[in-house]
Amino acid sequence: MLPKQNLKFNTFIFDKTDKLNMIDAWVDRWNDRYSTNEFAYGEQPNNYLKEQLMPLDVGTILFPAEGEGRNAVFAAKLGWEVSAFDISIEGKNKATQLAEKNKVSINYQVGELQDLGYKAEQFDAIALIYAHFPSAIKSIYHKTLSHYMRKGGLLIFEAFSKKHLDYIAKNEKVGGPKEIDMLFSIEEIKADFENYEILVLEEREIVLNEGLFHNGQGSVVRFIGRKK
Repeated sequence: MLPKQNLKFNTFIFDKTDKLNMIDAWVDRWNDRYSTNEFAYGEQPNNYLKEQLMPLDVGTILFPAEGEGRNAVFAAKLGWEVSAFDISIEGKNKATQLAEKNKVSINYQVGELQDLGYKAEQFDAIALIYAHFPSAIKSIYHKTLSHYMRKGGLLIFEAFSKKHLDYIAKNEKVGGPKEIDMLFSIEEIKADFENYEILVLEEREIVLNEGLFHNGQGSVVRFIGRKK
């Protein structure tokens, strides 16, 4: 059984027409971004994910909001048993293409989290890399994802901080959401993952060079946590 918070998410999506329209618009946005021949964020893994993942013993790992598959494919090349999901069928198509190019296999699903059939404590690690969910559901998704992590499992997180709006104002090519409620603070991460030992939790300025849509200086929150 999923945590009670997920019941709110079901209501959020399925009980109100305006919310359904919002989800449809969200899907269309990402299908449009991923429908080109070029990879929106490149074919190489995120640097922070690469740095954190390479020293670990392999196991089972989940990549939420995985888009075109660059991080999932990298993990599979290291020997991880990889699951991933996104709302975009175009993202899955590109991820499948990238996996075939690299001669690896990933289990990639398209849909909403509560419909995908993941099980309690299924994963040894979860990687949330620029997984900016709509503001009304992001904490619910975080708590639900935590349900799928085994005790002692590792969460790897990098995403734009609330200060990132200042960087977008100077350079839109750095990318990222323009809605402050979709961005992250250290306090939000502590609240969403309160049952984790904090190994790393910081806000810092970095320089991104990822494909077409992440280029320039930005502000991110990084979190490495071990589930208690």
